[in-house]
Amino acid sequence: MKRNKMWRLFSVGSLSLCLSAWVGVVGAANWANPELLLSVDDLKKNMDKPNWVIVDCRELGDYIKGHIPGAISLGNQCKKALRDKTSRVFRDSGKYESLFSKVGISNNDHVVFYYGDMKTLTDATVAFWIMEYLGHDKAHVLNGGLDAWRKAGNRLDSTPVKRAAATFKANVVAGRYGETSEVLEIAQGNKNAAQLIDSRTSKEHEGADIRAIRGGHVPHTTINVSHIDTLAKEKNPKTGKMEAIAYFDPEESSKAFASLDKNKRTLAYCQTGTRSTMTYFQMRLMGFKEPANWDESWTVYGSQLSYPVEGEQWFNFASLNKQLKALEQKVSHLEKANSKK
Repeated sequence: MKRNKMWRLFSVGSLSLCLSAWVGVVGAANWANPELLLSVDDLKKNMDKPNWVIVDCRELGDYIKGHIPGAISLGNQCKKALRDKTSRVFRDSGKYESLFSKVGISNNDHVVFYYGDMKTLTDATVAFWIMEYLGHDKAHVLNGGLDAWRKAGNRLDSTPVKRAAATFKANVVAGRYGETSEVLEIAQGNKNAAQLIDSRTSKEHEGADIRAIRGGHVPHTTINVSHIDTLAKEKNPKTGKMEAIAYFDPEESSKAFASLDKNKRTLAYCQTGTRSTMTYFQMRLMGFKEPANWDESWTVYGSQLSYPVEGEQWFNFASLNKQLKALEQKVSHLEKANSKK
């Protein structure tokens, strides 16, 4: 009897130790480059320094309603202000030199990008990636964005800020830009090719959600993990479910990308190279040696009929035309009905 009791105590004790060890391992996840992601306290310690620039990545109207004191606006959402109409970066770096110099950003400045919520989170990561692509080594993102700033009890300012013009010179780091030619090497099964992350939803990856002429994914894509699924999570009081919030968490990121080799070149893609900039930012935080964002992404690849596609599905233009005609008829009927009133 004593022997059985001792065995139970030993078993429970061993289990407790194992659980404690496991929790310790999970809780030990840390960023390799934590300086890239600032807390509100980090920002407050540095925001009054002359060589620190805060950029509000939201629309100008939202910026004017209330922004972090001292923050500037680029005149539009960052993803629009810093890319052309096709949602791709300007390959002429001179355009960035002119823009950043005009708004008062120099090569010696620390630049902190912040967002409003989940909808504008990737505006900040687009700006971060472009800054790093241009060779700027002092770019940061405010974790939690404006939500974190407000929850910490800090005030907002509605007075627009204009900095004195400065001089910004680009020193493009080509390796941070993923080329379609490199992705084709991956698609063709080159064993020495880079790792490839699909940051889109599983439906996009599988071809069920088609946003180009063809749906599906690049053959030999290493992993598919939606950018939303890599963020911190909290319980939604209305649904009782754990849902993603616009905060970066080292444990969630580590779990999402655990199967990848950090020492190997890794490219991320999505539809327009927007969501994948968030993946690029997370790779930088985690210490990936050679991360890159594939700027052209699926919007270009999925519209090229000669490129190999896995899980291939074609966009049904005939069905879309029928839906548009039906919609036009409904609108016409409504207009006639309103004209008779």
